[in-house]
Amino acid sequence: MDKQIQLTLSIEEINLILKALGGLPFNQVFDIIGKIHDQANEQTQTLNANKDATPKK
Repeated sequence: MDKQIQLTLSIEEINLILKALGGLPFNQVFDIIGKIHDQANEQTQTLNANKDATPKK
């Protein structure tokens, strides 16, 4: 298995990376685009769940 690292990027930065990847041949980048989407969706769902669970003042 490849070594893994964790990056912290803004949504705008992720979108820029996805835009750049979109200019490359699909068969070279579809796996990485899928991983980015999967991880981003998981994290945004967690953030939204935590936001909904926070008591309103």
